[in-house]
Amino acid sequence: MAIPIIEQSTLAGDFEGFAHGSEVSFFLERIEGEGAGPRLHRHPYSETFVIRSGAAQFTVGDEKIIATGGQILVVPALVPHRFEVVGSEVYEAIHIHASERFITEWLE
Repeated sequence: MAIPIIEQSTLAGDFEGFAHGSEVSFFLERIEGEGAGPRLHRHPYSETFVIRSGAAQFTVGDEKIIATGGQILVVPALVPHRFEVVGSEVYEAIHIHASERFITEWLE
């Protein structure tokens, strides 16, 4: 069996597992502007945020928290969530979707 090696530079930041024989998908996020981030949405599976640097204010359901580089945040399935970058440091994270395909329901 040959183990595939995927060059990150070929992904444009997105990795959908089904295309590579994986049961998870992820994307590499890099945001340089304070206040930037996705609008409210949810997924039918959990999403795990591995925050490498920077900080973001996450709204998860009715809660708001600030998460920073070195922390991991898990959002349960079907819970509406969004985030926006806070501070001047670049936000870099890996967003792991517990699904072989990205499935997103935009709520705003």
